[in-house]
Formats: sequence, structure tokens, C-alpha cells
Amino acid sequence: MSNYATDTDVLEYEPQIKEFGIIDFSAYHAKTAQDIQRLLRIEWWPRVSRNYSAGKYFNSTDLEMDATKLTTAQFTRAAVFHVLAYYILPQLTQHGVDRDRFREMIDFYKAKFREEFNLVLQDGVEYDYDGDGTVENTEKQTEHYNRLIR
Repeated sequence: MSNYATDTDVLEYEPQIKEFGIIDFSAYHAKTAQDIQRLLRIEWWPRVSRNYSAGKYFNSTDLEMDATKLTTAQFTRAAVFHVLAYYILPQLTQHGVDRDRFREMIDFYKAKFREEFNLVLQDGVEYDYDGDGTVENTEKQTEHYNRLIR
């Protein structure tokens, strides 16, 4: 499983984050990748897999989402926001009654993660159904594909 973001990506958004004592975030990036994949399995995969059940890419053996077929670059920004909000910044806050700077940052990055994740779903998740190494337009399905939204 590949991670969607690296320490370098995090430093683009929070250049001073390593000055607070946490030097390596690699374990957190792996956890973030698992969290994003779980959200995709819950929010995106059931809708899209239904559309492909009769199609050429989907058969009864492909009932589960294969994370290796996702385009990882599509989730980099969301992964940065997630790792900051859920793994890095909670270690820096005091978790007291008074809200500190890190608690405010947690709330900010949680909202930014949700916003970015929703934008990816609306734009269309790139998933290489046929495994040929390229994502065709037919393999990029938006969250509301073939659905009437009122």
C-alpha cells in the first residue's frame, strides 16, 4: 500500500511543524492512507461498483475495492489535511478546557480534509478498473454518476 502524502507534502502546508518535536510522520501517513481508503469503501465504492456490476470492468470476483488501482496523487492534498488534523496536531495540543492554537488548527484541517475529500468525490475518483496502468474517462466516476439529485 502506498501512502498518499509524504513529510515533504506536509511541510508545504505547515513548514514549521517539525520544530515542535515530531521529526518523522511516516507511520501517520500509512494510517491516513488506511483511513482514506476506508472512507472510499464507505462513501464511494458502493455507488460506483453498482454501476459496473453489468459492465465490462466488474465481475463477481471484484466485490472489494482494490486500493492499488487508485490514483494516489489525486488524494495528496486530502491526505496532508487528514494527517495534520487526526495524527500530528492532536499530539501537540494540551487537550485542556482552553482552546490552544493547535486545537484551532485541528478544527481547520478537519474541515479542509472533508472539503477536499468531497471535491475529489465530486470530480470523480480515478480508478484503473482494467488494470492497464492508465485511467480512461470511462474509469473515472463521480459520486453522483447516473443519479438524479434534487
